[in-house]
Amino acid sequence: MKTMLSGIFAAAFALTASAAQAQDKPPLKIGGILDMSSLYADITGPGSETAAKMAVEDFGGEVLGRKIQVLAADHLNKADLSANIARDMLDNQGVEMIYDVAASATALAAGEIAKARNKIVMFNGPGSIRLTNEACGPYTIHYVFDTYGQANVTGLAAVKSGLDSWFFLTADYAFGQDLEKDTSAVVTKTGGKVLGAVRHPLNTSDFSSFLLQAQASKAKVIGLANAGGDTINAIKQAAEFGITKGGQKVSPLLAFVTDIDSIGLETAQGLLLAEAFYWDLNDDTRAFSKRFMERTKRVPTSAQAGVYSSVTHYLKAVKAAGTTDAAAVIKVMKETPINDFFAKNGKIREDGRMIHDMYLFEVKKPSESKGRWDDYKLLATVPGNEAFQSLEQSRCPLVKK
Repeated sequence: MKTMLSGIFAAAFALTASAAQAQDKPPLKIGGILDMSSLYADITGPGSETAAKMAVEDFGGEVLGRKIQVLAADHLNKADLSANIARDMLDNQGVEMIYDVAASATALAAGEIAKARNKIVMFNGPGSIRLTNEACGPYTIHYVFDTYGQANVTGLAAVKSGLDSWFFLTADYAFGQDLEKDTSAVVTKTGGKVLGAVRHPLNTSDFSSFLLQAQASKAKVIGLANAGGDTINAIKQAAEFGITKGGQKVSPLLAFVTDIDSIGLETAQGLLLAEAFYWDLNDDTRAFSKRFMERTKRVPTSAQAGVYSSVTHYLKAVKAAGTTDAAAVIKVMKETPINDFFAKNGKIREDGRMIHDMYLFEVKKPSESKGRWDDYKLLATVPGNEAFQSLEQSRCPLVKK
């Protein structure tokens, strides 16, 4: 009896000690660097923070005996501020992984800070192809979309349908420049012509002079190499000036369902656009989106859905690796296929590009929509190995050739 009691007490003591030790462990912190208040706030912003928190909750709230804590900060679309936030998160706040980093210039800045500290950074909101080319790193993952994929899916479809002359309205920073360059390459390779381009400042309210130049070019397509509020304003003003009624097609090279909601179907109908995700694709996307909407009162964008998926993939890898060491975790992440509502048989390549299907949509007419957010008709599903830049084309120093 004494032996039995001592065994019970010893086991109880061990469990208590283990629980106490777990409570003493610092939390595992992941940090989002987001646009919380400006032109990309609807695309990422508070919705990306919500998606990250949902992923953590669904995972169980802890890993390796450590509570998981989600941080978020507003970079105000300033690259220097983004770098400072990343530095503070990694050096002072104990953050192990950075997620989202909406906008390309801010992502490139934060990515360099994470790279210098050998920390994992997962990009969901930015699009610049530079993130997996010249700026790639051993712990850098570009998860949702990029300028090459957007250009390839949208530009190729447009030129094949006869829309073979283009003029670009380009946001004058890394993302816009890369999107114009990549789309131009697709247009010319497919037999089309680029008649010109004009660059506008980020967060432009008046597009009149830029649109008049595009109109004067007589190009069949005015390609919008911008995003968020800039895309919304350009499309609305093109309609006001009668440009679309005059026969020219406006093509947003990066648009999200929240943009279409802001523009309205009356103005946006017929637009062709590429997306990595749509809430109404299938039962799995609808189930996640319903839960997301209960919290945010709007459907998730592809960037926000990608945040949930990427954070979940990261946490699963931490658990499998038994450590938060970046080298061990990234190895598991690259070896493990991604199968969830966002991607089927997704794969993270050696250059950090997550390969997954992309989708070509046409915006519905008002008469075709059943209600708010019912905005897209699926035209084509493009396999990831056709949508994204091949490893043979990669300029990432990590890629073996």
